[in-house]
Amino acid sequence: MNAYDKVLSARAADRAQGTFYIRHIIDDFIELHGDRSFGDDGAIVGGVGYLDKRPVTVITMNRGDTLEERMKRNFGCPSPEGYRKALRLMKQAEKFGRPVICFVGSPGAYCGITAEERGQGQAIAQNLWEMAALEIPILTVVTGEGGSGGALALSVSDKMIMLEDAVYSVVSPEGCATILWKDAGRAKEAAELLRLTSEDLRQLGVADAVLEEAGKSPEQIAKELKKLLIASLKDMDKIRISVLLASRYQRYRKIGNLWG
Repeated sequence: MNAYDKVLSARAADRAQGTFYIRHIIDDFIELHGDRSFGDDGAIVGGVGYLDKRPVTVITMNRGDTLEERMKRNFGCPSPEGYRKALRLMKQAEKFGRPVICFVGSPGAYCGITAEERGQGQAIAQNLWEMAALEIPILTVVTGEGGSGGALALSVSDKMIMLEDAVYSVVSPEGCATILWKDAGRAKEAAELLRLTSEDLRQLGVADAVLEEAGKSPEQIAKELKKLLIASLKDMDKIRISVLLASRYQRYRKIGNLWG
């Protein structure tokens, strides 16, 4: 598949979302609601559960399955209260020493006027700032389309895992084509230039691991992903938290630096 084919695959209506992987990977998951400031955002689902008998905090973006549910969840585009809810759960995880696992799959943050009135940009920036210094292991899994700062707000982590057909980019191909050439019809060309595929991102040092999807059912992928998450956390357990934080800092300092 070319880059734009990967974009279409990541956007497919029947593609498994983060909530699917939570059901198949996390035991005894309990969803928690609200940001203790404004309300609850259905585009962000978060809570606590067990990964291989280990307590973890899990946060995912969710666009919904039916049309009714997608409207309720704003088609997976989080509002400020969604990001604040996510940060509340991450700070709670830090307090109790639970690792955080984030599943990313959203075209981006909601860009409506109500979101701007409630501080969308500030909410995203606060997540980036706080996640960089959380004294617990953080894992990010990109399951579908990871778009713009809306995806980045759950992506500051110690390790990023991408599914093979997932994409991750600062802007959608259509948005990029519109900005650069005033022609959204050149989205295919923009997709190639954006280097947004899982393999591109592994080469750039953004993604640490890519999980192959070809010929596998979502259930098989979930099984392999569970093993990878368990192994990743066991590796991080061997690292002092001060070293983990320093490595997290350096990880983002060197991303995209192809010349040294």
